[in-house]
Amino acid sequence: MIPIASGVRVWIATGHTDMRRGMNSLAVLVQEAFRRDLHGGDLYVFRGKSGKLIKILWHDGLGMSLTPSAGTRPFPLAVAGGWRGDHHPGPACYLLEGN
Repeated sequence: MIPIASGVRVWIATGHTDMRRGMNSLAVLVQEAFRRDLHGGDLYVFRGKSGKLIKILWHDGLGMSLTPSAGTRPFPLAVAGGWRGDHHPGPACYLLEGN
């Protein structure tokens, strides 16, 4: 399990993200398109078009990490394009555990 500090915000990219994007491309998206500081320790969640794959991007203070998570059913995260901030990382912790 990946430890997540209390007070971490989970940012969900609403809409669909091209899952061919790698760590650097998603980092640029977070910093430039959405004007967020990627080095703040928050989690950034991206969902593919089919909804069966998500990617979670974060900086833990030492380096950048990108964790893909695949499911058998779609992850219900997509609505209109933009970002949705959530103060409670509970759902993201569940995804990071691989469940």
